Amino acid sequence: MDSAHVGDIVGALGTIRHDETTAGRTRWQRFRMLLTILGPGLIVMVGDNDAGGVATYAQAGQNYGMALLWTLALLIPVLYVNQEMVVRLGAVAGVGHARLIFARFGKFWGAFSVGDLFIVNALTIVTEFIGVALALSYFGLPKSISVPLAAVLLFAVVAGGSFRRWERFLFALIAINIVMIPMAIMVHPSISETAKGVIPSFPGGLNSELLLLIVAIVGTTVAPWQLFFQQSNIVDKRLTPRWIRYERIDLWVGIVVVMIGAVAIMAAAAFGLAGTDAVGQFTDAGAVAQLLHDRMGPTVGALFAILLLDASLIGANAVGLATTYALGDTFRRRHSLHWKIGEAPAFYVGYALLLAVAAAVSFSPDNVLGLLTQGVQALAGVLLPSATVFLVLLCNDRAVLGPWVNTTRQNIVAGVIVWSLVLLSLALTGATFFPDLTTEQLEMFFGIGALVGIAGGFVIAGAKSRADRKTAAAVAAELGGLDPGQVKDLDARPHDRALRRAVLEEERDTWRTPALDTLDRPAWSPLRTAGMVALRGYLLIAVVLVVVKITQSITG
Repeated sequence: MDSAHVGDIVGALGTIRHDETTAGRTRWQRFRMLLTILGPGLIVMVGDNDAGGVATYAQAGQNYGMALLWTLALLIPVLYVNQEMVVRLGAVAGVGHARLIFARFGKFWGAFSVGDLFIVNALTIVTEFIGVALALSYFGLPKSISVPLAAVLLFAVVAGGSFRRWERFLFALIAINIVMIPMAIMVHPSISETAKGVIPSFPGGLNSELLLLIVAIVGTTVAPWQLFFQQSNIVDKRLTPRWIRYERIDLWVGIVVVMIGAVAIMAAAAFGLAGTDAVGQFTDAGAVAQLLHDRMGPTVGALFAILLLDASLIGANAVGLATTYALGDTFRRRHSLHWKIGEAPAFYVGYALLLAVAAAVSFSPDNVLGLLTQGVQALAGVLLPSATVFLVLLCNDRAVLGPWVNTTRQNIVAGVIVWSLVLLSLALTGATFFPDLTTEQLEMFFGIGALVGIAGGFVIAGAKSRADRKTAAAVAAELGGLDPGQVKDLDARPHDRALRRAVLEEERDTWRTPALDTLDRPAWSPLRTAGMVALRGYLLIAVVLVVVKITQSITG
């Protein structure tokens, strides 16, 4: 472990000594500990509502009203399941996500994973600077000033060599999100129309344009960079397994905040622009701010612009750190906000170069930048299944997580999530190749895909059952005189289950992943290898098709 990752937990709202526990603490003292832990989950979730998120939610609201609100509701469990697995990996393993992938799957798969992340993240940071420029142009500040100013500010905050100072700055930015409440109220939202949006529907029929927007909503709400950022940030904050329960609360706080923000943005565009010629004519988030100014008054327009600026700064900071954390893992260089520039030059130089390149690209023509914003979110949605598969495999790696490995229930939920994302990506691919596909045909595809997923689940469950029987036979041989059936009977006794839970909880508090270089890599079956190669090959094709779709939109 990086020596900066060992020691007291230093947060924006307090400090916890490395040897402290919650034993014997009053309720108020435990609450103060929670405030100290608060950070990684909240920041990664609010970072979801970045410039691309604001633009995507506003596009959904302007073009379709609240009809796509159901997509956000369905993404809540996806957010929690994915990021909770990351919480366990970070606290137990003590290393970043990229480091684990390289250590457990080798350089080939590690290069693919980090390569995906770097490309999408670099483009995402471009969209953050686009957001900065659009937001400040509302107030009359030209791009030539706003973008360089934002880049310098972002670097100055990170390069201070103080984790606490950085987290306090992010908390201050998060607090500005409170403007979403008066903004949403001032557009006079309809409760009944909002409630109808929770029921799944496909306004105008299920076509490639609507699918692209749905994939973009998925990609901006559940992005691959989140996995890398939160795991590394948990390690950087020095959280250990005893604080996983508190970090789960932190995660739920972040999910509540991000969902309120997403609904408020969608509602501002849906109700603020309802009945105008702007419906169905989304261009970019800056135009939405101006339209709200013209329709609802300068206050609503200004609040939307402030929210866009705030989201852009938080997003650029978090996505940039996710990238440099991952590069530090990849090249085994110091990568911590506890180090000063002279102590970790590669970490800070990489962050500065990323900001500089993204800021330069943000000066591209406006029509290209507007479509790039949506395209980046769609790319993130397409690549998410691959990132989630690696995540699930790591969380079933007993050598890494020991008693913290996924339960059967967690694997079922994770499997449903991965397969749903794959089906959505396949549907987008099909609609791009065959634009004449009807809504009924696409709905039939989803139905067949669901049946295939259920059948696959039964096959996997059967394979696991056979593996469990082999394990029971091995335990019976060790105990002597018992057959596998008796071993299963022993496992089923309530007293034994309670005892095992107690032992498990005690073991979990102290378990840490052994040195990664001392662990044997997990063996892959031919079936798993074939599945991973097929997934990777398909995703490469899907990425090309998203790029084709965006290019077609740019060229008309």
